[in-house]
Amino acid sequence: MDSDSLLNFFVFTADLTAVCPQNGWPDPESLHVEILEQRAGELLCAVAFEEVIMEGSGCCAGRIGCWGKYRVELDATGNIARAEAVAGTRA
Repeated sequence: MDSDSLLNFFVFTADLTAVCPQNGWPDPESLHVEILEQRAGELLCAVAFEEVIMEGSGCCAGRIGCWGKYRVELDATGNIARAEAVAGTRA
């Protein structure tokens, strides 16, 4: 699995809000993905990023570090089929 494809998947497809404890949104510029385990048809990835927290006025109230572990399923050709959060800052 190439690291750019994995990073792009998490930026554009994976539900990173599942591990955002303050109901903010993930900052894609701060995203870091690391493969912890690799098995046939499956990866276990550690994902870290900053969650952007907004005030009611629309101003940025701050950022907090978030992390999660995601189980990533691969299809028969080795492409990412789906990912599921299995642990994280909200879990």
